[in-house]
Amino acid sequence: MSGHLLNVSLIGTHILVLANNASKLKMNVNADFSRKSVINTNELFWEPSPIPGVDRKLLDRIGNEVAKATSIVQYAPGSSYCEHKHTGGEEILVLSGVFSDESGNYPAGSYLRNPPHSVHMPFSKDGCTLFVKLRQFHPNDQDTVRVNTKTSAWYPGLVPGLSVMPLHDFDGVGTAIVRWEPNTIFNPHVHPGGEEIFVLEGVFHDEHGSYTSGTWIRSPRYSRHAPFTESVGAVIYVKTGHIDYPIPQEIKGI
Repeated sequence: MSGHLLNVSLIGTHILVLANNASKLKMNVNADFSRKSVINTNELFWEPSPIPGVDRKLLDRIGNEVAKATSIVQYAPGSSYCEHKHTGGEEILVLSGVFSDESGNYPAGSYLRNPPHSVHMPFSKDGCTLFVKLRQFHPNDQDTVRVNTKTSAWYPGLVPGLSVMPLHDFDGVGTAIVRWEPNTIFNPHVHPGGEEIFVLEGVFHDEHGSYTSGTWIRSPRYSRHAPFTESVGAVIYVKTGHIDYPIPQEIKGI
């Protein structure tokens, strides 16, 4: 073999090794859950997934394609996934469009929980945008949940101007949609198990900042704040008590 061909061969082998190693590396995004994260998702670029027509914005992630992850996911019209299993469960809030799988069609406002080891084949005929959380279930949480947040009941909150739509509760982890009327003030409080917020409508505030629609906030265990709204109200997705959940076993050692 000539020196030129040998060099080309070695370079090609080196590139292949790098590619194989890269596929084994963890993709860590906002992976330190002891720190607060605030992201205006409107300012993020879409990143392609391995599936053509499906793009995503990564909010937090531990792992590569097998990951504990929170993302905004966009399906182009006519895009689909092959049948697959969610070993650690999947949580979805449909932000726009219609999301579908073999169990039904889910328009904007639909909240879905597919428990650990559930299997489905998702697609979108006309396109959709989703808020998605993967592998963040307690292993004993085996409920399949379907909620239409456009028609489900609201309940009075702890202060005037606050309304709550419970979505799911298990093992100290609570998920809800919370509606804030303008000029609503909540008491200062602590979240021992942390808190995650995604602002769906309006402007949400606390003493640390102002958060417009599309902003994602993850606050660590024992974080404290005093939230409120001003002249514009807000609707937010809220999850509490889950920040200290362990990394799923299948992600360790990847």
